[in-house]
Amino acid sequence: MRIAHCVESYLPAIGGMVEVVRQLSERMVRVGHEVTVYTSRHAERKSDRINGVRIRDFAIDGNAVRGITGDPQPYIDALIAGDHEVIVFFAAHQWTTDAAFPQLSRIPGKKVFVPTGFSGLHAPAWKNYFEQMPAWMAAMDLNVFHSEGYQDVRFAKAKGITQSMLIPNGAAEEEFESPAPNDLRATLRLRAQQPLILHVGSYTGIKGHKEALHIFLKASTGEAALLFVGNGVNRLQHYFRTHWRYWLLRLRYLISGKLVLFREFDRPTTVAAMRQADLFLFPSQVECSPIVLFESMASGVPFLASRAGNAEEIARWSGGGWTIESPRDDRDLVNIDISKAASELGRLLADRELLKRTGAAGRTAWREHFTWRTIAARYLAAYQQLLDRP
Repeated sequence: MRIAHCVESYLPAIGGMVEVVRQLSERMVRVGHEVTVYTSRHAERKSDRINGVRIRDFAIDGNAVRGITGDPQPYIDALIAGDHEVIVFFAAHQWTTDAAFPQLSRIPGKKVFVPTGFSGLHAPAWKNYFEQMPAWMAAMDLNVFHSEGYQDVRFAKAKGITQSMLIPNGAAEEEFESPAPNDLRATLRLRAQQPLILHVGSYTGIKGHKEALHIFLKASTGEAALLFVGNGVNRLQHYFRTHWRYWLLRLRYLISGKLVLFREFDRPTTVAAMRQADLFLFPSQVECSPIVLFESMASGVPFLASRAGNAEEIARWSGGGWTIESPRDDRDLVNIDISKAASELGRLLADRELLKRTGAAGRTAWREHFTWRTIAARYLAAYQQLLDRP
């Protein structure tokens, strides 16, 4: 098949959506398909092919509400002239999708939309955008959702969109089936039996870093360690040590006997951290379908997460973790009950056998249903069904 994947950012950029499209595109190329990724220009991208995937990049940025900078017409012309059999738009609220919406009737080939959550659904600035969304979704040959019941799915059902399919996210077997590259516990100077709690995510203010600190320092965990891994966590470390808003937390930390670490690891070391933790803690405020929970399952490490996105579904599908009671506000951001979360964290760390059983259940579910090999095959089957349809 001749396939186009349209996404705002791609390698060497990093991020959840980058990882999804990279995994799908490279695996499709390996089995003989032709994949072109349409994306934004990146200063460090030196080639128009990466691991067999062709890259067409443009000096364009933004979205339909904030405004699209740069001229999107060459991008639209490239899609029209590209002779692609299947064109996939990954995520709303970004230019590769928003610029194409008004031009769908001019773009040949089967068209697929992967909404990834509709994060702006409740924002007043996006009201007109979502008034037009049902017509755009109806013009797609297929809409792919990562969830059974998150807000993008509920929106589609309420608007009568029937051409839809569930395909979840996953984690890479190449990373999580191979031997661990190093003994991270030794590197961090942790004792053999010292509980290690892990949070992985870029520091953006909405990924649950501050909540994780509160939960950890309030919980009865003994001399456990909490490790933050991700881009920008050094800024969080600076705030934790110096900002007046963190003084009470800092005082609690100093008298607790616990350990809090902040690291910006490369990918292999991040994977090593995930595979050597005892529990993955992820009290994020907003998600669609968090890849880190699938990676936690692949690591054989149970997770304790907020109910952001479809975390509850992932826990139910896999038996690989638990979710924290987390009511949503009018913007659909979850609010963590710190006391209940701390109580749950302490209870779980006190039952090491439960952690092991739950981690093993999650890893089994991942192997059977959520490897990227399996997920890519499901996308390819969906694409083929579209081409086989009259």
